[in-house]
Amino acid sequence: LLLAFIIFVIIDSLKEQYIKKASQAFLGWVEENPVIGIFSFIGVYFFATVFFIPGSILTLGSGFVFANVFGLGLGLLFSTIVVFVGAILGSTAAFLFGRYLFRDYIQNTLTMRYQVFQAVDAALESQGLKIMILLRLSPIIPYNAINYILGVTSVLLRDFILACFAMLPGTVLYTFIGSSAGSIVESASSGSGNSSLTTVAIVIGVIFGVVGIGATAFYAKKELNSIINTQEEDSGSEKTNNSISHEINH
Repeated sequence: LLLAFIIFVIIDSLKEQYIKKASQAFLGWVEENPVIGIFSFIGVYFFATVFFIPGSILTLGSGFVFANVFGLGLGLLFSTIVVFVGAILGSTAAFLFGRYLFRDYIQNTLTMRYQVFQAVDAALESQGLKIMILLRLSPIIPYNAINYILGVTSVLLRDFILACFAMLPGTVLYTFIGSSAGSIVESASSGSGNSSLTTVAIVIGVIFGVVGIGATAFYAKKELNSIINTQEEDSGSEKTNNSISHEINH
């Protein structure tokens, strides 16, 4: 049933986009019911993570909605908390599903789809936590897919959860962009004389945030590729040595 729903989500994202429309409707409900909406949002983000539903709309929308309700500061705080808690709970559930329920399916599908996984899996044995942090900072493998894929590796659950904290910079950036949009709309509608100054300050903040996250992702990907290349070279050398030893013995 879970796999069938995931397939439906993927197909829906390419055609009717019912999931996208439902997400937008949910965000509207959260704005009208902010208190219960906080807890409901965590649950919805949890299921979105498990069922491969793209979380970008929910993340941006949470910042926009909570900023409209609580203001920029508290809106950013609440949206970051609910998104991160929902994401880390959903990621952990997906990791456990991958390890105990869908291990064979994932090994035969997702791991084959991302060829880089073979080198990553080998590197995880010696540099588990570091590799996972780099994977979270670099989009080399999609966020939802990596949760399930890591479940079939030797990664410890403790290290997996710790690495999830590397998602915080990106979470803060997305919720800040959403909160900023909400703050700009609020300033414009209130006719405040400081609306232009607020807009400029927010835009500058967003630009610096995007540049910072982009630079982090670039260097994380560079470091990850370096580790992967080293791992592949070591693996190639080991195969060569084994072949030579085999020929000598025979």
